[in-house]
Amino acid sequence: MMLGNDETKHYSSNCTVTFSLLLPRKSRSFRCLRRLSGLHARLKAFRKLMAAPSDSAAPEGAMPEETLEEMHEKVFGWINDLADPDKRETALLELSKKREMVGDLAIWIWHSFGTMAALLQEVISVYPTIMPPTLTAMQSNRVCNALALMQCVASHKDTRGPFLQAHIPLFLYPFLHTTKTTRPFEYLRLTSLGVIGALVKTDEQEVIQFLLSTEIIPLCLRIMEQGTELSRTVATFILQKILLDDTGLNYICQTYERFSHVAMILGKMVLQLAKEPSARLLKHVVRCYSRLSDNSRALQALHQCLPDQLKDDTFVELFKGDKSTYQWWLQLLKNLGLKTDTEVQALLSALADQRDSPVLSGDK
Repeated sequence: MMLGNDETKHYSSNCTVTFSLLLPRKSRSFRCLRRLSGLHARLKAFRKLMAAPSDSAAPEGAMPEETLEEMHEKVFGWINDLADPDKRETALLELSKKREMVGDLAIWIWHSFGTMAALLQEVISVYPTIMPPTLTAMQSNRVCNALALMQCVASHKDTRGPFLQAHIPLFLYPFLHTTKTTRPFEYLRLTSLGVIGALVKTDEQEVIQFLLSTEIIPLCLRIMEQGTELSRTVATFILQKILLDDTGLNYICQTYERFSHVAMILGKMVLQLAKEPSARLLKHVVRCYSRLSDNSRALQALHQCLPDQLKDDTFVELFKGDKSTYQWWLQLLKNLGLKTDTEVQALLSALADQRDSPVLSGDK
């Protein structure tokens, strides 16, 4: 359904240029979505027919084809409702619930007329509540439902590229700048980080290059220092993914200022983790340090600034609970010359023997 003149007035005048980049040249109507669904269903049925014997029974618990089609009809209706400000809140809620169940939802959202513009309007509408901080729980839940749909688009291989080209992640950065610790703001920051996390999870260089051209690293570092455990974990994961890319590693290690800022925040996190351990967060911190040690200039600096807690056995029991974390920690010590290759292999073998032990594994 195309937006009428009255509905178009609801969109922010400040975002006219951005919205025009998102909208297709020819409007795609609700009927177009239904035709896409019909084609998708027929192709799916044909693949099932070719892959299985004609008399094979449907798996127990499988969703009947009629029910699947009905669900798609509802999804198309909710997508259509996003163009109506009076129906949008319900549509956002229902679509966010279905994002894990409908594999092509990202494609339908991106290519349906005005949908991304509607999601952006939801994001922009809460900007005035950031300063002064007046964001309510209801406002936060609504915009986070819109962000969840953006995360769906960011996760899909066919929509991720256009999503980046439209610079949509930049609209989320004001949320990452917030420092208010109330639940509505924390939920908003965490969901925004989830969109960025969905982008970096794919390990695509295009994503890393885009993020390096923005302020995402200092934003993540601030959250890593001041945020809650969960938001710190996601922010550290994003930094880890940037470091795992050669371009990202070279960028951070290119200047002393960049490296020292990263090293300082990671060091503070290690000190905090020594007091309040978190295996999930520690895993990403250790991986960041291990990756930094792959750069020769950073390795020299780490000899001086690596926290003592990572040189001794402070976290050894936590490390042993996750083999990959234990390996990264030992690799870090090896790169620093604190462990030999023989010692590393012996420690890994000892851990494997402990896990195979019937007593330690809980078998009797």
